[in-house]
Amino acid sequence: MPSATELKIAELTKGMLKLKLFVIFSQGKGLDLKPYLAEHLQYMVDLERQGKLFASGPLGDSTRGDGMTIVRAASEAEARELAMRDPFVVNGIRTFTLQPWIVMEGSLSVTVNFSDQTARIS
Repeated sequence: MPSATELKIAELTKGMLKLKLFVIFSQGKGLDLKPYLAEHLQYMVDLERQGKLFASGPLGDSTRGDGMTIVRAASEAEARELAMRDPFVVNGIRTFTLQPWIVMEGSLSVTVNFSDQTARIS
């Protein structure tokens, strides 16, 4: 028989999103990113257009070249392949680690202004 704590956890989590994503933590080597930055950005835009990129960007003050990318992938192997094709990784500017991530709670707000066709995400 489940304990009171287990029942409470089940109640709290039953409606949560439970979306499985993969987080790619990129470790820079303190090298100049600029020679490959345009290629990297194009790769990220292409992943976004394919629906594979959830979010991506630099970590900290970006002087070391560290970053984090969250991808939608069917498996850890697919997520690893996406990470390995990043031009920063291909060209030895970054290494990476990969972790599965289950999105449980949080929120996203989008405001669309029809008058000037602007949008804000918060």
